[in-house]
Amino acid sequence: MSRAGATPLQRALAVSRALVAAAEAGDADEARKLDAERMKLLEEARRVLQPLDDRDREWVRQIALLNERAIGFLQHGQRATARELDMVSVGRRAVHAYTATRLHR
Repeated sequence: MSRAGATPLQRALAVSRALVAAAEAGDADEARKLDAERMKLLEEARRVLQPLDDRDREWVRQIALLNERAIGFLQHGQRATARELDMVSVGRRAVHAYTATRLHR
């Protein structure tokens, strides 16, 4: 099925895959943009798909799994950035301590 003829859930699944790729690449801005696009598609799907059939439920399950992966990638990047900031802070304190010690000699 072409993307234009895809249901909102199918389009949301495609956007979710792109979101995971952006998150894995560490592109938080693109991930936010894709998440907003996906949210609109999911809201549209909720309005037009009542009740969900088994196929639709499977697509929602896949979207949820991809969402968990994207969150994991983004959290990993956030932790890495926090570690880098901690190391910069430690380095600054060491330079400050060394400079203060040299001035007193």
